[in-house]
Amino acid sequence: MSATVASPKHLLGMDGMSRDGLEEILDLTDTFAEVGRRSIPKVPALRGKTVASLFFEDSTRTRMSFETAAKRLSADTMTFTAGSSSLSKGESLRDTVEVIGSYGADAIVVRHGMAGTPHRVADWTDACVINAGDGCHEHPTQALLDCYTLREKRGNLDGMRIAIVGDVRNSRVARSNVLAFSMLGAEVVLVAPPTLLPPSVDGWPVSISHDLDQVLTGLDACYLLRMQRERINEGLVPSLREYASDYGMDARRAKLLPADAVILHPGPTNPGVELTVEVATDPRSVILDQVSNGVSVRMAVLFMLLGSVLDVAPSRSSDDSEADG
Repeated sequence: MSATVASPKHLLGMDGMSRDGLEEILDLTDTFAEVGRRSIPKVPALRGKTVASLFFEDSTRTRMSFETAAKRLSADTMTFTAGSSSLSKGESLRDTVEVIGSYGADAIVVRHGMAGTPHRVADWTDACVINAGDGCHEHPTQALLDCYTLREKRGNLDGMRIAIVGDVRNSRVARSNVLAFSMLGAEVVLVAPPTLLPPSVDGWPVSISHDLDQVLTGLDACYLLRMQRERINEGLVPSLREYASDYGMDARRAKLLPADAVILHPGPTNPGVELTVEVATDPRSVILDQVSNGVSVRMAVLFMLLGSVLDVAPSRSSDDSEADG
């Protein structure tokens, strides 16, 4: 299949994206999901391009899925490790970005603990910049893969009622998902104790609840956020056990959800805190689907930024390999 795809410069957040732009990425993801199901899940769409990973925070799912996505598109990859870099010698972030740019990076995937860092990086380089999580601000590709997963299960998000449960205050995932879900026509309710909500949600297209049991029966999807253990030290929750009692998804609460509801979590989970092992393996849980869809979504994002004409027809060599068994 060949098609011409519009190419924006960066993906820094869901804020400012249009519904049409969001749906274009989700539609393109369908194509790359099909590539991932092939015996040889690789296409030459970005051959000759270089994707650099610039991660200043630990990551498994996001980092590996971006690197897998780049390799499946036949791009070269570079990986920056903060602990073994010249940052320990006083090199500035800008110096690091400029060095990576001088090596020929066409795209830089940035994760940093300070909000707004990917926007600064975009000012310092000619490369395309993708926000892989910045502080408590945004995590746009997580929102994209969550939207894609819900669309796979429900067809579209129009009219869905989705609860985002837990530490909304400190969650970049929650911020991006509120924007993305509502942009696609869903109604979003934030469910958390007052201490885990932002100081203000003025302007957020959401409703608020402090009672998870009260909202469960009317949900189409329940998105459980990861609870960081440091929130106890900060005095935001009395204990993980009490948090789980009030806001954790266990078998009793799962029974209150409609039979066709969807259970999501960005991972990694804290078993027995946000949800029990029994709920994680419930047929309505799509946690593993989120992980696999992350690669397809990030392939779509990389191609949107770096590609031009998309040709993902299986190559002759792929056909021959399949024929040879």
